[in-house]
Amino acid sequence: MTSARVFKNLCNLWIALSIFALSATTHAQTPAPTPTPSPTATPMPEEETIIPTFETQKLARTYILDVPSPRGQITDRNGVSLAQNRLSYNLAINFPTPLDFSDTQTLSFVHEKIDTAGKLLGRKLRISDETILRHYRNRGIMPLEIAQNLNEAEYKEIKDNLPPDTIVRPIYVRVYPSGKLAGQVIGYTGKTGRNPDGIVDNHETLWPETEGREGLEQTFNDMLTGKHGEYKLTFDKDGRKTSEKLITPPEPGYNVVTTLDARLQELAEKALEAKAKRGAIVIVDPSNGDILALASWPTYDPNLFVPSISSERLKSLQNDPDIPLLPRAYRSAYPPGSTFKIAVGIAALESGAVYPDDRFECVPSIQIGNLTYHNWKKGDRGALNFVQALTESCDTWFYQAGIKTGAEPIIEWALKLGFGAKCGIPLRGEVEGRVPNDEYMKATHGRRLLNGDIANMSIGQGDIEVTPLQMAQAMGIIANGGTFYQTRLVQQVQTFDNQVVTAYQVRAKRTLDLSSETLDELRTGMINVVNGAGGTAHQASLDNVEVAGKTGTAQWGPKNKERTAAWFAGFLPTDHPQYAFAALYEGDVGSNMHGGSTAAPMVADVFKEIYKGEKVASRPQRREREVPEVRRAEPVEEEDESD
Repeated sequence: MTSARVFKNLCNLWIALSIFALSATTHAQTPAPTPTPSPTATPMPEEETIIPTFETQKLARTYILDVPSPRGQITDRNGVSLAQNRLSYNLAINFPTPLDFSDTQTLSFVHEKIDTAGKLLGRKLRISDETILRHYRNRGIMPLEIAQNLNEAEYKEIKDNLPPDTIVRPIYVRVYPSGKLAGQVIGYTGKTGRNPDGIVDNHETLWPETEGREGLEQTFNDMLTGKHGEYKLTFDKDGRKTSEKLITPPEPGYNVVTTLDARLQELAEKALEAKAKRGAIVIVDPSNGDILALASWPTYDPNLFVPSISSERLKSLQNDPDIPLLPRAYRSAYPPGSTFKIAVGIAALESGAVYPDDRFECVPSIQIGNLTYHNWKKGDRGALNFVQALTESCDTWFYQAGIKTGAEPIIEWALKLGFGAKCGIPLRGEVEGRVPNDEYMKATHGRRLLNGDIANMSIGQGDIEVTPLQMAQAMGIIANGGTFYQTRLVQQVQTFDNQVVTAYQVRAKRTLDLSSETLDELRTGMINVVNGAGGTAHQASLDNVEVAGKTGTAQWGPKNKERTAAWFAGFLPTDHPQYAFAALYEGDVGSNMHGGSTAAPMVADVFKEIYKGEKVASRPQRREREVPEVRRAEPVEEEDESD
């Protein structure tokens, strides 16, 4: 049976049960044959009229009550449900009619029912006397809920042992079947208000609705909500009910189909959980811009908010120093470190400032102005060309190449790759990062970009900031040869029977005029980063598929609280890229880690599973370039194989 049919059947079941419950409510609230019933009186089933309280009903009147609609589903690209509904039950009390209990009788009646129900459920039920009396006076024709969201065991225990004058009311409850999976992307819901306790009014809902509070639940709330049904109650001039009828059934909300791949999302989150205290992994399809995984760590389980979250638990989430409510993949920006050397390399080669065979000395440090700028390796690596410098991630090479290229081409190509601008996903709070220019520098530091600033930018440090999502987007552009696709998180919105309401088409925003020579240089260098002798990301290497990538390590924050962002970004397989990715490891204050030793292994963990069992891929010989012999070299320790 398809998910659509299951969803439709659940809707029909819910509507039928809801009508039955409300019908039982009004049916039980008929006047007893004696003028003053005792608090425990049980109305006769054949009686069909009610007398509302004076405050509720004075004259003949018709009530139209709104029936909340079941919320639409959110699924991955293959139909795996990430947010759906389940049928839940609330326990409620029906008051006998006529509604002429004294306050003492009302409280006695309700307390007796609560005590009996509590023993059956095995838990203490608490409702204040004030709440009980307000409900009875204002809306005694409606059931008074005394227990919400009964679990399976409670429902089984009580459904066949209902105390007199109590009913079980079916309701829909939002549920997230995969728990934490994509929790920060899907978001959560909350009630639009508390249970009403004022005088019954036309078009009030039979129970509080839910609304999206975060993530896709919030963005697509109107489409997920659906349309109310209408239930009609009619009373004569004496307050006797003359009819009741469901005149308009509720229409289920639309379903949102995302681009996420639940398996990839799960593998990404597992890799983060196993190897990172905080971080993010983003995976996109370079052929169309689809986001296949948008994982941040730590995360939270949206089920914590169902049916509502306690103030203590919410405060615990908000005060957690690792900020699980923060989706780092798109709402946090970090200095990109040496991953940004890819953008610098493109600018240098495409502007003609540097040619592929041009060599700069990879020395331990160079003097720029009155400051000394160091390489991450202490040894003198000799004269390197672009591929060799990218492979070894030589900082001093890129200082020189960046200054020769100049700020303008670097900024221009960074923006072309999507840095410094939001990716445009339908989630609130996406940050745009930053690519500093003269205007920014003058406003922030009181000066234009100087050579020292360009040197810093050339290794992805200083004032530049990017999000993991932006980094994966840029890798997708390089992987596909220069097409910048609009990043896509939602494929379409559809009805529960799969009729498309809104489709979000694949769209190429622009094509970057990257020369084939520049692309070849980039890919060769990125392949050597993972597979070459002097590469910095050997821990991302896989046995049966060739990975191309670039590591990066950068520091940010005040000196006494400096933290490290460790990156690994790239694509695979190298001959026909199916995935582009960015992995970020956010370090603690004072921690010492590198992209090659912390971020690269997380990517390996993900794709080791994806390509498990595949044949060993051949590696094109044209991409094998020898790393130069070390001149005046110092020993390179194994732990240095990272940047």
